[in-house]
Amino acid sequence: MSDFHHISVFGVEAVDALQPISGGIYVDCTLGGAGHSERILAQSAPEGLLIGIDQDPKAIAHAREVLQPFEGRYTLIHSNFRHLRRIVQIDLGMSHVDGVLFDLGVSSPQLDEGERGFSYKQDAPLDMRMDPAQSFSAYDLLNTWSEEEIARIIWEYGEERFARRIASFIVKERNLGPVETTGQLVDIIKAAIPAAARREGPHPAKRTFQAIRIAVNDELNAFAEAVRDAVEILKPGGRVAVITFHSLEDRIAKQSFQELAKDCICPPELPICQCNHRAKVRLITRKPISPSGEELARNPRARSAKLRIAEKI
Repeated sequence: MSDFHHISVFGVEAVDALQPISGGIYVDCTLGGAGHSERILAQSAPEGLLIGIDQDPKAIAHAREVLQPFEGRYTLIHSNFRHLRRIVQIDLGMSHVDGVLFDLGVSSPQLDEGERGFSYKQDAPLDMRMDPAQSFSAYDLLNTWSEEEIARIIWEYGEERFARRIASFIVKERNLGPVETTGQLVDIIKAAIPAAARREGPHPAKRTFQAIRIAVNDELNAFAEAVRDAVEILKPGGRVAVITFHSLEDRIAKQSFQELAKDCICPPELPICQCNHRAKVRLITRKPISPSGEELARNPRARSAKLRIAEKI
């Protein structure tokens, strides 16, 4: 068995939300440790099918081991979920599916493997690529982007109030030589953030590392595209479930679902509807589901997780 170990958040709730049945077709857009996929296949026995997508080849390899008892009922795809519609309808020739699941964020193995460069707790080369085959890395971002662009993504994606100061310190440091390691970046961030601010809240590098990871992998744009494509490929009555871990992802899920649930999206000042937009989903969760106390005790990384569910009309 591989050492890719990841505890699925909302392992029961997210899968139950899809209401798996035998003969149904389900897409796990973020295989991770394959916990959700395993439960989907178990609950859709004996004839349910699963399409599993992940950017990380280690996750794909691990999933093959975990899902071995369900051989013949799943297809694993090494790709970005932004290609969801093409994968399902063109590559696999399936017109529609019965359920789609997104479990966003970084899996535990990616955080825990120092060499991947996701963690501010371990010194490693600056990488942060979900897909190791991708050419653009955190090293490229930090050493080639302008100070303005670096400040923008740290502010927008990390919601870091010292974004401009951190970007300035990064550029000053790289003028002396390339910023090459996570440890070097952590030191730069600590130097940029005033001592009083460093003593309060989470690790001073947390927000900046999150922002760089999101930018390197273009995570928010990919999700915004994919969540709408998920609704398009669903059968009527099919469901999409989204697990998010920070406010930016949750905002995209919330706003996308709310817009897709409306009959009219014209500006309120227009007296007559001109958009001809018709609702495509109904909201199963008007407010997101939060993890139970039991789940938080088992997996502290679940504390910021939210689950939203919508059903195709």
